[in-house]
Amino acid sequence: MTERDIKPVHVVGGGLAGSEATWQLVNANIPVILHEMRPVQKTDAHHTDKLAELVCSNSFRSDDAERSAIGVLHEEMRRAGSLILSAADKHRVPAGGALAVDRDAFSQHVQETLEQHPLVRLSREEVTGLPPEDWGQTIIATGPLTSPALADAIQAVTGEEALAFFDAIAPIVNKDSINMEKAWFQSRYDKGDGSDYINCPLTGEQYDAFLDALIAGKKTEFKEWEENTPYFEGCLPIEVIASRGRRTLCYGPMKPVGLTNPHNPTEKPFAVVQLRQDNKLGTLFNIVGFQTKLKHGEQTRTFRMIPGLEEATFARLGGLHRNTFLNSPRVLDSHLRLRAAPHIRFAGQITGCEGYIESAAVGLMAGRFAAAEYFGTEPSAPGITTAIGSLISHITGGADEQTFQPMNVNFGLFPPFEERIHKKARKAAYAKRALEDFQSWLETTD
Repeated sequence: MTERDIKPVHVVGGGLAGSEATWQLVNANIPVILHEMRPVQKTDAHHTDKLAELVCSNSFRSDDAERSAIGVLHEEMRRAGSLILSAADKHRVPAGGALAVDRDAFSQHVQETLEQHPLVRLSREEVTGLPPEDWGQTIIATGPLTSPALADAIQAVTGEEALAFFDAIAPIVNKDSINMEKAWFQSRYDKGDGSDYINCPLTGEQYDAFLDALIAGKKTEFKEWEENTPYFEGCLPIEVIASRGRRTLCYGPMKPVGLTNPHNPTEKPFAVVQLRQDNKLGTLFNIVGFQTKLKHGEQTRTFRMIPGLEEATFARLGGLHRNTFLNSPRVLDSHLRLRAAPHIRFAGQITGCEGYIESAAVGLMAGRFAAAEYFGTEPSAPGITTAIGSLISHITGGADEQTFQPMNVNFGLFPPFEERIHKKARKAAYAKRALEDFQSWLETTD
């Protein structure tokens, strides 16, 4: 390839998927123009103009690569040279067996890495139409908050109506406002360092009062066109969970198991609210599982009913935003290309994966697919026995297009073993096979 033939790949969207796709391309010595509309055009959920900003939780979930599908995905991405995982590992904060990060330091790391790379040009502008063919290869990774103008352009070329659900954001509490004479540090069953979470216990009477206030609290009102939009089951607002039964929260984010209150060790709490460290300094903690659509005034009043949070101050209150995604099994091919316009690939949550790491993983593969095509070779995906391969397969055809909904990575996406494996050993067997097969794929493609 001569210097005159060198043409940049365009990446639209500077979130986790777009940042990861950009990194994979420049690591293959391919120049990239990365388009990010913030701060020119803001969104309902972002607070900064940094690349790879985390708008919901600061957790990338379990980091157990021996028994957890998401942990396997972490390890596969590390082996593939992921920028998102290297930044997460560098800026991790205590979270038991989970990988959680200092969100500001994490985003700053990703942004500086890409801004300082000689093959990256960051263009702060909104892309309002479908990228033209003369741009050449393009990856759209605009995520759940794709701008209305671009969403309309995508709808026009796919002929599909947009599918949408709501993503709710959990509030963040200032650590020094938590009453540690009522709360205590402990991880469930003492996992991780054994004391990675702050726990606030509730009696049955306190739980019932809290539940009543939660259900009665004023909620964000939907516009007419939003009223029938479904939620994603993995990120339900806490008041939606509560509405499904008075004890539902006790079996979900407020389950009291695996914990002992040192302030009252003989009495088991009826329910427990956990808070997880949100920054490296340990000054901010988010309320685990408390994504909410309560109005801000209601949040302050209701969450201060929780023992230990009576005088809590909030660095950020919860919120709600609309999340749009493609019917990918219908409109994308096996290499994430738009069937109606094959010069365009999609990556991240807009493809119908769910979760920070899943989004970044699809970005990683979109970047690698584009790099292979750039050099005239056939793109190769890891096998369905791997975490990344199973996710890509699900998005691009493994799911039923009639009922397609966003999906986190899970062992249910992996093909079963032909031989019989005891249930207790199955997860470990899936994980071992996945990492072995992923390593073999890497050795044939890198």
